[in-house]
Amino acid sequence: MNRDSTYILVDASVVPRVFTKVLEAKKLLSQGKVKTINDAAKRVGISRSAFYKYKDSVFPFYETSRGKVVTLFFVLENITGILSSILNKIAETKANILTINQNIPLNGLADVTISIETADMTVDIKDLLQETGKIEGVRRQEILARE
Repeated sequence: MNRDSTYILVDASVVPRVFTKVLEAKKLLSQGKVKTINDAAKRVGISRSAFYKYKDSVFPFYETSRGKVVTLFFVLENITGILSSILNKIAETKANILTINQNIPLNGLADVTISIETADMTVDIKDLLQETGKIEGVRRQEILARE
């Protein structure tokens, strides 16, 4: 990719369908659902040449956080093991946990910030937050900061 590249944020509904198909193929590969680029291209309905043409130029919005430090903020109910469940979900994604800060629960709720390094993550931040949001007692979660 050219070092002078300019990046733009565009709604997927207005770009050629091949771009979103390339993103689907890349996701299948990263999740291990297919083993080869040929398999991924076939599954999403594009040619291998289309995949190779766009693979280094098309990225989902969340991928801008790859290889970065992301700080997540949670409001948790005071339930035994809830933080452990969140940390296990993070560990499953292969994110590197850098810091954890948990405040003392007040009125049954505790604020927690967790900073993670995302370089080796096997899923995107959005998917991680969807999974942690399913944990009983997670009242609120958000991305607090990205570096």
